Amino acid sequence: MAKKITLDALEQRHYGLTAAVAGAYKEAASVCLNRHHGSPIELTLSDNGTESAAELAWSAPDDRTMGAWANDTDATEAGAYACVIASLEELRGFFAVRRAETGTGADYYVGPSGSGKHDLENCFRLEVSGVGAGDRKDVSKRLLGKVQQARNGNSSLPALAGVMGFAAKLLLVQDVLEEP
Repeated sequence: MAKKITLDALEQRHYGLTAAVAGAYKEAASVCLNRHHGSPIELTLSDNGTESAAELAWSAPDDRTMGAWANDTDATEAGAYACVIASLEELRGFFAVRRAETGTGADYYVGPSGSGKHDLENCFRLEVSGVGAGDRKDVSKRLLGKVQQARNGNSSLPALAGVMGFAAKLLLVQDVLEEP
Protein backbone atom coordinates (compact mmCIF):
# COMPACT_ATOMS: atom_id res chain seq x y z
CA MET A 1 0.00 0.00 0.00
CA ALA A 2 1.99 2.97 -1.29
CA LYS A 3 -0.48 5.79 -0.66
CA LYS A 4 -0.78 7.50 2.67
CA ILE A 5 -3.39 10.09 3.65
CA THR A 6 -1.91 12.61 6.08
CA LEU A 7 -4.24 14.65 8.27
CA ASP A 8 -1.41 16.23 10.27
CA ALA A 9 -0.26 19.79 9.48
CA LEU A 10 -2.75 20.35 6.64
CA GLU A 11 -2.33 24.11 7.14
CA GLN A 12 1.35 23.85 6.19
CA ARG A 13 0.51 22.37 2.79
CA HIS A 14 -2.88 23.94 2.03
CA TYR A 15 -2.93 27.73 1.69
CA GLY A 16 -6.71 27.77 2.16
CA LEU A 17 -6.56 26.25 5.64
CA THR A 18 -5.41 28.09 8.75
CA ALA A 19 -3.96 26.20 11.70
CA ALA A 20 -7.22 26.62 13.63
CA VAL A 21 -9.43 25.41 10.78
CA ALA A 22 -7.15 22.48 9.90
CA GLY A 23 -6.91 21.51 13.56
CA ALA A 24 -10.68 21.48 13.96
CA TYR A 25 -11.12 19.39 10.81
CA LYS A 26 -8.46 16.92 12.00
CA GLU A 27 -10.15 16.63 15.41
CA ALA A 28 -13.52 15.97 13.80
CA ALA A 29 -12.02 13.34 11.48
CA SER A 30 -10.40 11.56 14.42
CA VAL A 31 -13.74 11.46 16.26
CA CYS A 32 -15.62 10.11 13.22
CA LEU A 33 -12.98 7.51 12.40
CA ASN A 34 -12.62 6.45 16.03
CA ARG A 35 -16.36 5.74 16.28
CA HIS A 36 -15.93 2.82 13.87
CA HIS A 37 -12.25 1.85 13.73
CA GLY A 38 -8.88 1.79 15.44
CA SER A 39 -5.97 3.57 13.81
CA PRO A 40 -4.62 2.97 11.22
CA ILE A 41 -7.05 1.74 8.58
CA GLU A 42 -6.77 0.81 4.95
CA LEU A 43 -8.99 3.26 3.10
CA THR A 44 -10.34 2.59 -0.39
CA LEU A 45 -9.93 5.63 -2.62
CA SER A 46 -11.98 5.91 -5.79
CA ASP A 47 -11.05 8.64 -8.26
CA ASN A 48 -13.56 8.63 -11.13
CA GLY A 49 -14.07 4.91 -10.50
CA THR A 50 -10.37 3.96 -10.39
CA GLU A 51 -9.78 2.38 -7.00
CA SER A 52 -6.63 2.26 -4.92
CA ALA A 53 -5.76 1.67 -1.29
CA ALA A 54 -4.25 4.13 1.15
CA GLU A 55 -3.32 4.10 4.80
CA LEU A 56 -5.08 6.60 7.03
CA ALA A 57 -3.81 7.03 10.58
CA TRP A 58 -4.98 9.32 13.37
CA SER A 59 -4.52 9.86 17.08
CA ALA A 60 -7.38 8.55 19.19
CA PRO A 61 -9.41 11.46 20.56
CA ASP A 62 -9.74 11.90 24.32
CA ASP A 63 -13.07 12.26 26.14
CA ARG A 64 -12.96 16.06 25.94
CA THR A 65 -12.50 15.99 22.15
CA MET A 66 -15.28 13.39 21.78
CA GLY A 67 -17.57 15.66 23.80
CA ALA A 68 -16.64 18.74 21.79
CA TRP A 69 -17.62 16.89 18.60
CA ALA A 70 -20.68 15.08 19.99
CA ASN A 71 -22.91 16.53 17.26
CA ASP A 72 -22.69 13.83 14.56
CA THR A 73 -23.71 16.15 11.72
CA ASP A 74 -21.07 18.79 12.49
CA ALA A 75 -18.35 16.21 13.14
CA THR A 76 -19.09 14.30 9.94
CA GLU A 77 -19.05 17.45 7.80
CA ALA A 78 -15.85 18.85 9.31
CA GLY A 79 -14.12 15.48 9.37
CA ALA A 80 -14.98 14.92 5.72
CA TYR A 81 -13.25 18.20 4.80
CA ALA A 82 -10.00 16.93 6.32
CA CYS A 83 -10.18 13.51 4.68
CA VAL A 84 -11.27 14.65 1.20
CA ILE A 85 -8.79 17.55 1.05
CA ALA A 86 -5.91 15.34 2.23
CA SER A 87 -6.92 12.63 -0.26
CA LEU A 88 -6.98 15.07 -3.20
CA GLU A 89 -3.43 15.99 -2.30
CA GLU A 90 -2.42 12.33 -2.68
CA LEU A 91 -4.66 11.49 -5.65
CA ARG A 92 -4.26 14.55 -7.86
CA GLY A 93 -1.66 16.83 -6.31
CA PHE A 94 -4.42 19.36 -5.53
CA PHE A 95 -4.38 21.65 -2.52
CA ALA A 96 -7.10 23.76 -0.88
CA VAL A 97 -6.52 27.37 -1.91
CA ARG A 98 -9.54 29.05 -0.32
CA ARG A 99 -13.12 28.59 0.83
CA ALA A 100 -15.77 28.91 -1.88
CA GLU A 101 -18.47 31.53 -1.76
CA THR A 102 -22.11 30.68 -1.06
CA GLY A 103 -23.99 29.78 -4.24
CA THR A 104 -21.03 28.28 -6.12
CA GLY A 105 -22.18 24.73 -5.43
CA ALA A 106 -18.91 24.02 -3.66
CA ASP A 107 -17.11 24.23 -0.34
CA TYR A 108 -13.53 24.93 -1.44
CA TYR A 109 -11.41 25.87 -4.42
CA VAL A 110 -8.57 23.43 -5.01
CA GLY A 111 -5.76 23.29 -7.51
CA PRO A 112 -2.12 22.46 -8.14
CA SER A 113 0.45 23.80 -5.68
CA GLY A 114 0.71 27.58 -5.85
CA SER A 115 -2.55 28.13 -7.71
CA GLY A 116 -5.40 30.32 -6.54
CA LYS A 117 -3.49 32.93 -4.57
CA HIS A 118 -4.11 35.68 -7.13
CA ASP A 119 -6.82 34.19 -9.36
CA LEU A 120 -8.73 30.94 -9.69
CA GLU A 121 -7.80 30.27 -13.31
CA ASN A 122 -6.26 26.81 -12.69
CA CYS A 123 -8.62 25.85 -9.88
CA PHE A 124 -11.55 23.50 -9.45
CA ARG A 125 -14.55 23.89 -7.20
CA LEU A 126 -14.75 21.10 -4.61
CA GLU A 127 -18.01 19.99 -3.03
CA VAL A 128 -17.49 17.80 0.05
CA SER A 129 -19.71 15.60 2.19
CA GLY A 130 -19.39 12.78 4.66
CA VAL A 131 -21.35 9.68 5.61
CA GLY A 132 -20.92 8.54 9.17
CA ALA A 133 -22.40 5.07 9.53
CA GLY A 134 -23.41 4.12 5.98
CA ASP A 135 -22.05 1.52 3.58
CA ARG A 136 -20.71 1.79 0.01
CA LYS A 137 -24.21 2.25 -1.39
CA ASP A 138 -24.90 5.16 0.97
CA VAL A 139 -21.59 6.83 0.12
CA SER A 140 -22.22 6.42 -3.63
CA LYS A 141 -25.72 7.86 -3.30
CA ARG A 142 -24.39 10.88 -1.40
CA LEU A 143 -21.78 11.41 -4.13
CA LEU A 144 -24.52 11.61 -6.78
CA GLY A 145 -26.24 14.34 -4.77
CA LYS A 146 -23.01 16.28 -4.36
CA VAL A 147 -22.24 16.03 -8.08
CA GLN A 148 -25.66 17.52 -8.82
CA GLN A 149 -25.17 20.27 -6.26
CA ALA A 150 -21.83 21.25 -7.82
CA ARG A 151 -23.36 21.07 -11.31
CA ASN A 152 -26.09 23.50 -10.22
CA GLY A 153 -23.62 25.96 -8.70
CA ASN A 154 -23.29 29.50 -9.97
CA SER A 155 -19.73 29.29 -11.31
CA SER A 156 -17.99 28.64 -14.60
CA LEU A 157 -15.08 26.79 -12.98
CA PRO A 158 -14.84 23.02 -13.35
CA ALA A 159 -15.87 21.04 -10.29
CA LEU A 160 -15.15 17.91 -8.28
CA ALA A 161 -17.23 16.19 -5.65
CA GLY A 162 -15.79 14.14 -2.81
CA VAL A 163 -17.47 12.04 -0.13
CA MET A 164 -15.84 10.34 2.85
CA GLY A 165 -17.56 7.23 4.19
CA PHE A 166 -16.20 6.86 7.72
CA ALA A 167 -17.68 3.46 8.63
CA ALA A 168 -17.30 2.17 5.06
CA LYS A 169 -13.59 3.12 4.90
CA LEU A 170 -14.32 4.57 1.47
CA LEU A 171 -13.52 7.92 -0.11
CA LEU A 172 -15.05 8.75 -3.50
CA VAL A 173 -13.92 11.59 -5.77
CA GLN A 174 -15.57 12.35 -9.09
CA ASP A 175 -15.25 15.02 -11.75
CA VAL A 176 -18.49 16.93 -12.26
CA LEU A 177 -19.31 16.88 -15.95
CA GLU A 178 -21.90 19.01 -17.70
CA GLU A 179 -25.23 17.31 -18.30
CA PRO A 180 -25.68 16.27 -21.94
